[in-house]
Amino acid sequence: MATIVLVAHAPLASALKSLALHTYAECATQVDTVDVPAGATLEEARALVQQVLSAGGEGEVLLLADVFGATPCNAALAEADGRRVRVVAGVNVPMLWRTLCYGHLPLSDLVARAADGGRQGVMQVASPRRQNQALRPAADDADPNQDQ
Repeated sequence: MATIVLVAHAPLASALKSLALHTYAECATQVDTVDVPAGATLEEARALVQQVLSAGGEGEVLLLADVFGATPCNAALAEADGRRVRVVAGVNVPMLWRTLCYGHLPLSDLVARAADGGRQGVMQVASPRRQNQALRPAADDADPNQDQ
C-alpha cells in the first residue's frame, strides 16, 4: 500500500489534504503532508521530508511536489530513490484525486495516474472571440441612430 506525501510551500500541502479529506475521506488517511515554510533552506526542507518518510515506515511513497525546481520539490527529489520513493511535480487537485484511492496499485501505475490526472485537469475552458470577426450590433437594426 503506497502512501501519498504532499510536499509544497506552506500552507498548500495542508490545504490539499483538507480538500482530500472533504471529498474522499475514506482514502485521505493515506496522505501525509510537508508544508515547507517560507525562507526554509534546502537542508531544512529535506529534514522535514525525511521526518515524514521515517514515520511512514518502509512502504512505497509517492511524493507530490508543487513546483519543479523549487525548494519543496528539490527536497523531495533528494529523498527519492526511484524505486520505493518517487516524485511527481506540479501537484493540482485533479492529480491528487486521480491517486487518492489507488494506493493499492504498483508505484509505477500510481505515478502514471498522477501525471495523467495533472495533465488532463489543465484545460482552457473559455474561448476568446474569433479573430478578424466584426462585433455584431447590440440591436437588430443595422443603423443604431435611425430614429434620430
